[in-house]
Amino acid sequence: MPDNDKPSSLEDEYFALEEIEKKRRLAAKQADELAQRQKAELKKLHYLKCPKCGMDLHTLKKGAVEIDTCFNCRGLWLDAGELEQLMKQGSEHSGSVMKAVLNIFGKKP
Repeated sequence: MPDNDKPSSLEDEYFALEEIEKKRRLAAKQADELAQRQKAELKKLHYLKCPKCGMDLHTLKKGAVEIDTCFNCRGLWLDAGELEQLMKQGSEHSGSVMKAVLNIFGKKP
């Protein structure tokens, strides 16, 4: 039997490196999928929950702005840019929007 049937060491090395690269890509893909699942689980766990007390947040619409409110601890949460929108609406309506927001959380019964 001739010795030519056995692949060269360079050929073995090439296929070994290809196999390592395949496994590396697979591991990276699995890590990315795991990270996405964990992010989705965290969002599901914390979405529209009060950061202060953990109770459900309720969305109230004041003009063009949706305000997230917690009726348990009376917290008020704004998304990026919403404070500026409220201030703009307040200056246009002589503060009526801000007064309405403050009235939401009047004295506790």
